[in-house]
Amino acid sequence: MLSEKMVTLGTKKSVIREIFEYSKKRAAEIGAENVFDFSIGNPNVPAPVSIHETIKELLDSRDDYYLFGYTSAQGDADTRAAIAANLNERFGTSFGADNFYMTCGAAASLRIVLGALTLPGDEYVVFTPYFPEYRVFIESAGATMAETPANPDTFQIDFDQLAASVNEHTKGVFVNSPNNPSGVVYTEESIRQLAAFLEEKSAAYGHPIYLIADEPYRELVYGDVEVPYLTKYYKNTLVCYSYSKSLSLPGERIGYVLVPDEVENARTVYAAVCGAGRALGFVCAPSLIQHVIAKCAGQVSDLSVYKKNRDLLYDSLSSYGFTCVHPDGAFYLFMKSLETDAYAFCEKAKKYELLLVPGDDFGAPGFVRIAYCVTTAQIEQALPAFEKLAKEYFA
Repeated sequence: MLSEKMVTLGTKKSVIREIFEYSKKRAAEIGAENVFDFSIGNPNVPAPVSIHETIKELLDSRDDYYLFGYTSAQGDADTRAAIAANLNERFGTSFGADNFYMTCGAAASLRIVLGALTLPGDEYVVFTPYFPEYRVFIESAGATMAETPANPDTFQIDFDQLAASVNEHTKGVFVNSPNNPSGVVYTEESIRQLAAFLEEKSAAYGHPIYLIADEPYRELVYGDVEVPYLTKYYKNTLVCYSYSKSLSLPGERIGYVLVPDEVENARTVYAAVCGAGRALGFVCAPSLIQHVIAKCAGQVSDLSVYKKNRDLLYDSLSSYGFTCVHPDGAFYLFMKSLETDAYAFCEKAKKYELLLVPGDDFGAPGFVRIAYCVTTAQIEQALPAFEKLAKEYFA
């Protein structure tokens, strides 16, 4: 006998991964240059040169015990201290090494936090559109996910919808800003209002409602847009971070959980995070990349390519008649499907070798996600295909 839930998860991959696998198969058939794969958030911008130099320097030291041996279960102390110092300098916070638990990326961070917090009957609020794996993480932790529609015009938080979703069983609210898949950044006004709302509801229900900040795209913003640092607005905030996007290191799987001292019973919460990491088998994130992060915390890959791609894609698709949400961050364009069934629309796009992700699994039927973390050349080559697709509907 096997777990039917796990068999189902293993048999039916996420829609993003299914399209990504299709793209590899199609590329083998007709050549990668002829497939316009916009499915997955795999950064195409190189990691900073300092990452390469640091890795070489560390490897040249030949100190295998240091490079490849176990760190402390919660992560290397120097790495955690370096991250704390960088955040304190950037945001005026006062974190220390013992506020951090190193993880295999934001996905592991989220799952660890859910394991630490969740009791039977707990619920977590997520704003649509949302990263599809949230449902997997939340339900695997034994909780229930409450989808809460965002404002359909701005994709900011709709507080009437939020009020209808929160109840005495609510353990936490997920915030992903810049957002995957919309690219929207929640305004400071929205965050202040959210913090006040959660303070009120926490008092009313007699227990903290945690704000779970999922932040792999924090640094990926364009122009003078600022992303509010949530721990400064709401004390019961737990931060789940990944360096996958900011440093273009998705395959290295490195990130952290941050438990600020301001969190109610912070040391107990941190202990629960350590316990959840232990129970899930996530102790001791990969050592070598921890040491790299210690020396490169706060650096960011070249974002100018993403901005160029965003502007080219947004302006071009808008001119063809598509309706898109203007992204201030991340590297996704969220576009309205030209028919009610986004899956059917994406299937039609395949005729032109355009691989797009339907928005249904993001909690947003009728939309599609386009990941523009690709080469600018791929976008330029794909634009005629997008134009032909539009003409099918507008002719």
